[in-house]
Amino acid sequence: MPPRSPARSAGSGGDETLIPPVPPRSRPGNPATPRPRILVCGDVINDVLVKPIDGVTPDSDTLATISARPGGAAANQAAWMAHLGADVTFVGRVGARDVAYHRRELARAGVRARLAADREAETGSIVIMVEADGERTMFTDRGANLRLRRADVPARLLDGAAALHLTGYTFCEPPLLDVALWLLGQARARGLAVTIDPGSAAFLARMGPTAFLRWTDGAAVCFPNRDEAALLTGEAEPVAMATRLTGYYSVVVVKLGGVGCVLAVPGEAPVLIAARPARATDTTGAGDAFCGAFMSRWLATVPATPGAAPAVADRTVADPAGADRAVADLTAAAEFAVQVAATVVTRFGARPV
Repeated sequence: MPPRSPARSAGSGGDETLIPPVPPRSRPGNPATPRPRILVCGDVINDVLVKPIDGVTPDSDTLATISARPGGAAANQAAWMAHLGADVTFVGRVGARDVAYHRRELARAGVRARLAADREAETGSIVIMVEADGERTMFTDRGANLRLRRADVPARLLDGAAALHLTGYTFCEPPLLDVALWLLGQARARGLAVTIDPGSAAFLARMGPTAFLRWTDGAAVCFPNRDEAALLTGEAEPVAMATRLTGYYSVVVVKLGGVGCVLAVPGEAPVLIAARPARATDTTGAGDAFCGAFMSRWLATVPATPGAAPAVADRTVADPAGADRAVADLTAAAEFAVQVAATVVTRFGARPV
């Protein structure tokens, strides 16, 4: 079983959480109405972070800080959503010996985790080499994640939910693609909002940008980073990328790392939201934290009806005030997301706790 994660901190060595947890809350202005629930399905990973202390010594020993942490893009995003107040159920597949560990780690963030135990494959693992500036290179073995099946995700988990969230990793291999497309069909049949994070430019290139756009067309929100957005659109500038992607998605948020993000909705001028200044120690999971933070704020604006999505594209021209409010809500969600991401990069690890 992987070791329990050490305390996250900004280098002080103390047992502190940089982003305080937000208790599950009722909808603003209506204490009797619970927050909408989101189902997240995707990767769970054992992360091993390696950061050389003073450069790499070829062909010999290199002193380094080495830390084992729970990870996986979808699991990280679910953890941040729940930590920041959303009602989250997560589904994934791990090696049998790691089920209790990953269930406990997700529960620490407030996630209800349904984890399939694989008795033949080990939990997916990633060795993350962290550079002095916080940027990283990842060596990935997806392990049990590649064996996720429909039976691991009962359709009833979508009943009464407001949204389904997937990452691109669930689309990149044929067995997983079957699960992703089935889930998309089930979500659409129930009228749920679908949100997508493409996840990896390398995997996106392998699966084919055109196919990915076809599969995910009509999603309520898409969260590509700059490299992923460039692959999906062929554009060179983030504003052009975001604008073009609004032909497929109701809301597009292009993550730009230390620059911030571009928020775009159909028929409106894109908004550039600047990043908060931060001294990066480890950028692992910053995009996941951004996505989770945005979702936690965006979901708070979902109408009470299960499956309803507060997308600007759904507002009619007869209600310009409603459209303005929607854009303001989205902008506030993006501003909160860049604030959370700026805090996350100041310490090791991709999870809030």
